[in-house]
Amino acid sequence: MIPGFSSRRRFRDLSEQEILALAISSEEDDARIYRSYAEMLRADFPDSAAMFDGMAREEDGHRQRLIELHRSRFGDVIPLIRREHVAGFYARRPIWLVENLGIERIRDEAEAMERDAETFYLKAAQHSSDAATRKLLGDLAAAEAGHQTRAEELQQEHLSGDARDAEERTAKRQFLLTWVQPGLAGLMDGSVSTLAPIFATAFATQDTWTTFLVGLAASVGAGISMGFTEAASDDGELSGRGSPFKRGLASGVMTTVGGLGHALPYLIPDFWTATIIAFVVVFIELWAIAWIQNKYMETPFFRAAFQVVLGGALVFAAGVLIGSG
Repeated sequence: MIPGFSSRRRFRDLSEQEILALAISSEEDDARIYRSYAEMLRADFPDSAAMFDGMAREEDGHRQRLIELHRSRFGDVIPLIRREHVAGFYARRPIWLVENLGIERIRDEAEAMERDAETFYLKAAQHSSDAATRKLLGDLAAAEAGHQTRAEELQQEHLSGDARDAEERTAKRQFLLTWVQPGLAGLMDGSVSTLAPIFATAFATQDTWTTFLVGLAASVGAGISMGFTEAASDDGELSGRGSPFKRGLASGVMTTVGGLGHALPYLIPDFWTATIIAFVVVFIELWAIAWIQNKYMETPFFRAAFQVVLGGALVFAAGVLIGSG
């Protein structure tokens, strides 16, 4: 036992029966994880779900062979020992930490699962002096390496070029709906809507610190408002736009960033220096919005630029006229 951690054992203190029991429970956990992945992906990514179903069946087969080996060597009673009972044993990420990740990240997690298991068993075998234990650990490492090979075969079997292309299109669409669209709306609102109060204050007072405080308040307030509005307007269940928290976060943060871009220059004490830099920042912001619309929303660049620049120019002019009056 490890002093102070009586519920955890060192790997080198485990008997061969306990090592075999640990392998059995690990295979059972991995099969459950793969089936959870399959259920998470089945609606939008049916081919990847079929791949994970196949990997779960492979884990079931390995677990069954390990159980038969345990029965022949040690009998029917398998000790209860799991990963968390062994110090230094590789850990698995809980499903609830993975379920909101993209399809590629889930595939990477699955590959890491197999690599971690193989690496652990190989290193454990190297540190074992007992011949039988070394053989057992080597067999387990070989089994995990076989899992990786079989996973690649299943991926080729279930994920043809057309299927992968279709899943990538679905993933891209989900990324656009969950992150890009709310973020773009927030950036446009933050960049354009704050122009009037910031530049009206600037030309009315010609006080850079007051202008900065007004810009900061307008940006943060708009960010909070846009974030809550986006999150509360659609739970994503029917529209398929994804997590309201993610959409609200993207919208709120980008709204704040859009407003702060041309508020921060007013930390410069000289009024005209700060105002000229703010002009440049506004120009960069508007063209960045046009670029994002062109890249992700497939809006023709010059049409997007015309719409954004025209809107921004009108709001900017309103702010200057009101402030100068």
